[in-house]
Amino acid sequence: PRRRANVAALPGAVGSVAMPDIHCGYGFAIGNVAAIDVDAPGAVVSPGGVGFDINCGVRLLRSEVMLEELLRRDGRKQRQLADVLFANVPAGVGTRSALRCSRARLEELLTRGMLALDELHDGVWPEDRAHCEEGGCIAAADARCVSERAKTRGIGQLGTLGAGNHYAEVQAVDEIYDAAAARAMGITRVGQICVMIHTGSRGLGHQVCTDYLKQIDAHLAEHPPSQPLNDRQLACVPVASPLGSAYLGAMNAAANFAFCNRSFIAAQVRRSFEQVFGASARELGMHVIYDVCHNIAKRETHKLSDGRTVAALVHRKGATRAFPPGHPSLPPAYQRCGQPVLVGGSMGTSSYVLTGTQRAMELTFGSTCHGAGRQLSRSKALHSLAPDEVLAALAARGVELRMHNKKLVAEEACEAYKNIHDVVDVCEAAGISSKCFRLRPIAVIKG
Repeated sequence: PRRRANVAALPGAVGSVAMPDIHCGYGFAIGNVAAIDVDAPGAVVSPGGVGFDINCGVRLLRSEVMLEELLRRDGRKQRQLADVLFANVPAGVGTRSALRCSRARLEELLTRGMLALDELHDGVWPEDRAHCEEGGCIAAADARCVSERAKTRGIGQLGTLGAGNHYAEVQAVDEIYDAAAARAMGITRVGQICVMIHTGSRGLGHQVCTDYLKQIDAHLAEHPPSQPLNDRQLACVPVASPLGSAYLGAMNAAANFAFCNRSFIAAQVRRSFEQVFGASARELGMHVIYDVCHNIAKRETHKLSDGRTVAALVHRKGATRAFPPGHPSLPPAYQRCGQPVLVGGSMGTSSYVLTGTQRAMELTFGSTCHGAGRQLSRSKALHSLAPDEVLAALAARGVELRMHNKKLVAEEACEAYKNIHDVVDVCEAAGISSKCFRLRPIAVIKG
């Protein structure tokens, strides 16, 4: 509560709300959403309200493959698919990509995001962009504001998952709650196979955050604010200042990098399914359902409880945009049902697809939860959970795990996270999102 209150005291803040998956993080808590009125005197942007993994997010692909096909012959295809995905999707700390990316090409990706990708060279379908937040490109990106160090870190990591809580997960539709909305997303049957990709901007985004935190700290040391910050981790600068504008340009460029990163991984997922099932990805119906950001600050228009309409810079750190039916930002396919909200579970537990609501616009600046939320720190999970027991529990649930460093499996065990069903139920009870369908894990690829 204190950290959320400190966020609410930032210059220009018109609201600070917590999602039910909230837990500790640098600056803002993870699961904290705050809106800054950009026209208010001294309105600020805070890198701590976005985090180090800029545009960490989720992409969900559907398919026409059914669960029974994976489980035939004692799960041979399930194991084969897990093996092929593990071979084709680079994962792990410091993993390098097999993709060749020139510096000029990187500049284009940072500036144009998915607009710079095509089907022939990149395996990205033209229609993918329509089902990504912001169309897979944040137009206010400025690659010139991204340091050479950040670019060097990122150029070899395109198309890689990374480690920690990032994953590519084969999932089966387990229950459908809203048949009409699910149908709009191409989901018509229980047992339908999907793939969820969870990763972000890798080392490039981390370096952008690091660079600007140092610059902002130095700026505040030279020019102390008239109103001292309640928390040093909430270091911020005016949105309209040169440093604030530079951070936003770099953050948006890192967000574009993350959209492209998930696009390249999605292309590898499609190729993996082609290898295993002997049909083209288009024949297998492997379309993007949606791609959402979790860590981002975006300019949006919101109506406040006092009736005012403001141009807001909405900081979502560990939260998902949840726009309602009819919102102009949504593609035609989702105008009637509302924005798909992708909520990833912890390793071995369910994930959910929700839909955005008008109530979210009224209560949470069009936001809802992004996952289960940690309840054990990584160090506590490592000391209290036995890796062999975690692996045995996954096997008992019928989950095929492929992981480079199984010593770290306890960090991501479901016991380290809150109950995803409770988190989603709270969001639905509050009216800030509605359940559409639930997915259960079949194969998990991690670093």
